[in-house]
Amino acid sequence: MEKKYLFFDIDGTLTDRSTGEIVPSAREALTRLEENGHFVAIATGRAHYKARKFTDANGFKNMVCCGGNGCVIDNELVENIPLDKDGCIKIIHQAEELGYGWCVALDDTKDVYMTDDKFLRQVGKRKEPTRYIIDDMLEVEKADAIYKVYVAIPKEDEEKLTTKELVGHLRFEPEYLMFQPDNKRGGIIKMMEHLNADIKDVVVFGDDYNDMDMFCPEWFSIAMGNACQNLKDIANYVTDSNVDDGIKNACEHFGWI
Repeated sequence: MEKKYLFFDIDGTLTDRSTGEIVPSAREALTRLEENGHFVAIATGRAHYKARKFTDANGFKNMVCCGGNGCVIDNELVENIPLDKDGCIKIIHQAEELGYGWCVALDDTKDVYMTDDKFLRQVGKRKEPTRYIIDDMLEVEKADAIYKVYVAIPKEDEEKLTTKELVGHLRFEPEYLMFQPDNKRGGIIKMMEHLNADIKDVVVFGDDYNDMDMFCPEWFSIAMGNACQNLKDIANYVTDSNVDDGIKNACEHFGWI
């Protein structure tokens, strides 16, 4: 059997969104994939420290994380590339000029730093576990690295922040814009290079808009039955919903298990 390198999104693909737990049939399928000699990895936008909790709890050894900028092989962090610092600084300066609060992640932890409490006053606390550190002496220009930037600009005002195109960004909440890598495809390519493996043997599974980047012609892509229509439209194959054994059914359909 030809070895495949399978990359799985987490939320809505591996896990049931209503419980946050891996769908039992998906867990079974991944175990059988590895028993058959295939390579199994997570592909997630989550920061390394956060994704590591999921992988450790569920027995995964490999992942592309940090939206493609992080790579873990056999439980070893191979790389964690920060954002473009100059671009981040320009975004922060324009946010200040426009009157919007901001905060930054300067390391691989839940800590975020800010010079005042404007972000919290404008947005409130994030839903994600976060430790807010206010330091009026902070000079973000002197930071060794920047891994994420959050700007308290509402969706309806987003176009005012003209510097936003300098760094990859996503919006999961209407109150603020999050700057983080959005390059799962690039992360998968780098991992395959580390593994000295051919990218034509890659298979990706996803369900949402932020998975579109890794649904590309270089390899085989599978959309879950519960996926957004845009992702289904560019997939090579659409399986059943994740909670209806979509991962297991696809793997059996193609003879990988």
